[in-house]
Amino acid sequence: MSYERKVIDIEKIKEQEGICARISARFAAEGKRPLAMVDTYGCQQNEADSEKLRGYLAEMGCGFTQNEFQADIIVVNTCAVREHAEMRVLGNVGALNHSKKNKPEQIIAVCGCMVQQEHMAEKIKKSYPVVDLVFGPHELWRFPELISRVMTGHRRVFAAEKSDGVMAEGIPQQRDGGVKAWLSIMYGCNNFCSYCVVPYVRGRERSRRPEDVVAEARQLVEQGYKDITLLGQNVNSYGKDLGAGVDFADLIRMINDIPGDFLIRFMTSHPKDATEKLFETMAACEKCAHQLHLPVQSGSDRILKLMNRSYDSAKYLRQAELARSYMPDLVLTTDIIVGFPGETEEDFEDTIRLCEKVRFDAMFTFIYSKRVGTPAASMPDPYTREDKQRHFDRLMEVSNRISSEKHREYEGRILRVLVDGETGRDEYNLSSRTNGGRLVHLRGNPALIGRFIDVKICSGNTWALYGEIENG
Repeated sequence: MSYERKVIDIEKIKEQEGICARISARFAAEGKRPLAMVDTYGCQQNEADSEKLRGYLAEMGCGFTQNEFQADIIVVNTCAVREHAEMRVLGNVGALNHSKKNKPEQIIAVCGCMVQQEHMAEKIKKSYPVVDLVFGPHELWRFPELISRVMTGHRRVFAAEKSDGVMAEGIPQQRDGGVKAWLSIMYGCNNFCSYCVVPYVRGRERSRRPEDVVAEARQLVEQGYKDITLLGQNVNSYGKDLGAGVDFADLIRMINDIPGDFLIRFMTSHPKDATEKLFETMAACEKCAHQLHLPVQSGSDRILKLMNRSYDSAKYLRQAELARSYMPDLVLTTDIIVGFPGETEEDFEDTIRLCEKVRFDAMFTFIYSKRVGTPAASMPDPYTREDKQRHFDRLMEVSNRISSEKHREYEGRILRVLVDGETGRDEYNLSSRTNGGRLVHLRGNPALIGRFIDVKICSGNTWALYGEIENG
């Protein structure tokens, strides 16, 4: 599929920052420091988008709060991947009637993937008058312009037209200043899995230029971030649209060459594009975590074909074996959809057999959610919700058992971990992650946050490991 690669000129971003400055001056003239609240749903890409929203809001002179009754501006950044997420968003947006009644000048914006769907944007327009501004992911770069129109025109603004997507560099970002950072390397998706709405709301694949990605990674390392996750709907497709001769494995090597002590992670990979070159690069680059999230979605070849996944179970098994041959300590995780339209008992048993063969360290499992406008939404589906729930429960039992068995294998080992935060509990007050991304709870001084340390694993359960700090 051909499409025009639309790049937003840096001068247009500077114009948006100029609008931010005028909004900030307006607030200052009124003698107030406004507070903003950004509420984020969904994937890590949404988290990265919210960092840009906060960047713009900070330039408007805003401080931040998580209390909707204190906020002057509320931005709800939405997800469209599953119905449950959309229902949560709509319920919470509806509840903002209370905060707006308390603060009539409050501006409420809803953005992100959910509102890029025409029927959802229309639903908000008709049924949620509390919302002042609606815009899709492709309009994020001009968020200041859109919110200025709301403020000056005192009218609702809707900007969620269909688009193949845009590229915009230079948008200000406000990260949390902690240990972990998200780094978007590309946007959109060309795969059109039959159940997935992402290509329709995020647009076609657009890769950032490698020099821009590396420059941002270098800046993150200089700012002290220790755990950098490269983001894309399908990171394995990185660079195909650039014609620059740099693929995803090459990009990992370029970031690995940045001086400093940090980890490189990435998500998400599509099995059809996961290559031996990638596995070899992961093994060779000392800063690249031996962690791979490789969604299989189903173990049934019949269902995989209906899903338009472009691989079969045999190929997936070969990939898992090949990846582990390069990295015997690889932590391999996956996504699985239960109850895809027409999935039979035999299809489900194929999935169970694949899971037992691969023995994933963790599985993220979901009951199929119909998405308007996708091919799967019109497929016949004779099975009941009870049938699907029964399969889901059984898959969870398999997943939890294997995770528990794998975690027990860590007991007695000494591992290097990155301490990344506090748990809020007296016992095991610190949280950390292994190279493979496994959660390890510790007891220790919060001053260790942001440091790599050695830990002896004492015990483990289905969800986490528990360790003691070596030499102290």
